[in-house]
Amino acid sequence: MPKDHTTARTALKTTAEERERAFLVGVQRNSERDRWRGEASLEELALLAETAGADVVGSALQRMDSPNPATYIGKGKLDEIVKRRGQSTDGDGEYTMVIFDDELSPSQQQKLEKALDVKVLDRTALILDIFAMRARTREGRLQVDLAQTEYLLPRLKGQWSHLERLSGASGAPGAIGVRGPGETQIETDRRLARNKITKLKKQIEEVRQQRSLYRRRREREGVPVVALVGYTNAGKSTLMRALTRDDDVFVQNQLFATLDPLTRRVYLDDTHPALLTDTVGFIQKLPTQLVASFRATLEELTDAALLLHVVDITHPDAAHQSQTVEETLTELKIADKPRITVFNKVDQLADADGGLPSSLSELSSFQRSLTENIPDAVLVSAEKRWGLDLLREGIVEALDASAVVAAS
Repeated sequence: MPKDHTTARTALKTTAEERERAFLVGVQRNSERDRWRGEASLEELALLAETAGADVVGSALQRMDSPNPATYIGKGKLDEIVKRRGQSTDGDGEYTMVIFDDELSPSQQQKLEKALDVKVLDRTALILDIFAMRARTREGRLQVDLAQTEYLLPRLKGQWSHLERLSGASGAPGAIGVRGPGETQIETDRRLARNKITKLKKQIEEVRQQRSLYRRRREREGVPVVALVGYTNAGKSTLMRALTRDDDVFVQNQLFATLDPLTRRVYLDDTHPALLTDTVGFIQKLPTQLVASFRATLEELTDAALLLHVVDITHPDAAHQSQTVEETLTELKIADKPRITVFNKVDQLADADGGLPSSLSELSSFQRSLTENIPDAVLVSAEKRWGLDLLREGIVEALDASAVVAAS
């Protein structure tokens, strides 16, 4: 990884609890499609680790055709990582956990923990932990709890301590059932987990039905829904605050700051009211457990008349982030919905001379050419509220066009 993350985070250590020191490991596949993603993916993994409260003390990236089926990385690279921990002289470089940039199989995780002799996490577990930290509503906690439990089920190896992580919105594991005669510990663990999954799915289905009733009431009102989608931290919540002029909309410069959907009424002009919905941000390698668990929430997108795909135009990996959003929309079977691409944060985009524009009109022709191949794109700065009138006009035109199609 090109930069060291330890200096900026040292001051955030607390005296109450020593922060985890994380070493990051990734595999860059030799295929053409993935060749440029390795370091960028590790950079993102570092942000995820820091969001979860760890200090990143180092990283390693191995280039190979595909991850090693036994230990994810090769034996030589694994030995290097083990030696690095033993060679630390001042303690600052010594890691207390290793985080891998892909989801590990249960057997891979078991072998790696034995070899490294420290806690081992994968990207999926890390994202699930962050979602658990961010969940505020009962619905959000239920969905995260379900995703975590489904992730942990195949990883239960008779270790009762794993079930401590299963406690959450639906209560302690011990309240779910009792061990039957002749059951081994692992059978008990798995039965408890399956019982909890069944209970959580039932509770989430009740929430889904409540949401369905609410959406039907909205449909009867005839007010179209416009949904914000995009990569995490692209500025969706900031844009929602700007469009609705509602300062109570929660905005924070962090990954996954918004988990629970938020809907506000907005007036695009004198004759066009709409319901604007903010949704959870997407990310590459989004755990399948989360997509499934949050399906009830993401159904808000299904009923939307228009999607606003918010893109952080300043991000060096913006193209890949946009592709990740497209792939997620395809997985949710809503990729064919009408949409407007919103290039956000243009106030931070340097012009040809290296300066920053003082207004939207000062963006150079080079920057405007970014939208040439995307005819529905709009340049905005949600933070400075540049370009919002043009965006509102575009939304009205798109909604009117959709209404004509629906009526024909």
